[in-house]
Amino acid sequence: MSFAMWTKASARRKRVFSIIAVFIVALGVTAIGSLTPMDPTQANEITGNFDDLKNRDVVAQTAYILGNNFLICLLMFVPVIGPILGLSIMFNSGTYVGAIAAASNFPPIFALFALLVTPVGWLEFAAYSIGMAESVWLFRRLLQRRGIKELKNTSVFISICAILLTVGAIVEVALLSLLS
Repeated sequence: MSFAMWTKASARRKRVFSIIAVFIVALGVTAIGSLTPMDPTQANEITGNFDDLKNRDVVAQTAYILGNNFLICLLMFVPVIGPILGLSIMFNSGTYVGAIAAASNFPPIFALFALLVTPVGWLEFAAYSIGMAESVWLFRRLLQRRGIKELKNTSVFISICAILLTVGAIVEVALLSLLS
């Protein structure tokens, strides 16, 4: 993308470009995290939490997944800190994916690919990318003394993320039920 393309783009298009750029970076950071070597003992410890989740009923699973993901997403909206925290969380998510792969004796790249084949991965990555990109926009608007106006956009994006993560949690629980 050339600088001229950015300067000529509308604010809406710039936001879309920002979200796509953050999405690509988040995927890369998650991939790096998933390829981080992990010993089998540590992998089994991490996947133990996953087994605890599977023992809950469907409503409790959905509420837990949604609550966890939405809280993480809200943190990503915080100006300056949000993207840093978000990328750290994405790296840790990658190590979690790598741990599940290691505990199942699968190559981590297959586990990451499996995550991206499901709509859950796309919905969560989209929500997190929106949160981190909006954090940058909010910070920029605060510096320009237009933060109050930007809070309206932030509210809209938080609502969009809530919808994406709700659908993602429902689909994730459905997939877990099918795989169990």
